[in-house]
Amino acid sequence: MLYPQPMNRLIHELGKLPGVGPKTAQRLAFYILTLSEDEVGKIAEALLDARHKIGFCAVCGHLTEVSPCAVCENQGRERFLLCVVEEPKDVIAMERTRVYKGLYHVLGGALSPLEGIGPEELRIKELLQRISEGGFQEVIIATNPNVEGEATALYLSKLLRPMGIKVTRLARGLPVGGDLEYADEITLGKALEGRTEL
Repeated sequence: MLYPQPMNRLIHELGKLPGVGPKTAQRLAFYILTLSEDEVGKIAEALLDARHKIGFCAVCGHLTEVSPCAVCENQGRERFLLCVVEEPKDVIAMERTRVYKGLYHVLGGALSPLEGIGPEELRIKELLQRISEGGFQEVIIATNPNVEGEATALYLSKLLRPMGIKVTRLARGLPVGGDLEYADEITLGKALEGRTEL
């Protein structure tokens, strides 16, 4: 490119972020150059602070400053329910509903043989250990409704059913406010399968 080397480096580094393509990286780099040195320093400080202070809960795998995390430590949670999710951001999504009051287990991804992610790369061994220690009555598998998430859910259910524990999966179907005519066949089929009595 025709940019000075520091600009090329900034664009290159920003382009490594997920969801940031070359054009977005370039736009962000130009924006950063318009900021004051103090503002850039605050961004850099926030990045380093988060990187140094945030870790993963030794119990559930969620993001935390202290381990165990606030959710695992909260004795008011329903300790007989365990929701298995792929990533820490999924815990945040579940918590935003204000409906689920149980505990979590973060796998750290989903099974994806094409990307070299097998059971050994995920926190499945830790999940089985937690469940074998007892106390859980139900495990809710809340992996994403895509090929990798479905494969992970199927794999986990085969491991968990012999343990004599209730294994459930999040319902799938139509979004609130959606029109039937715009739903794809798979979504509509899942909505029919997961219908409930009124």
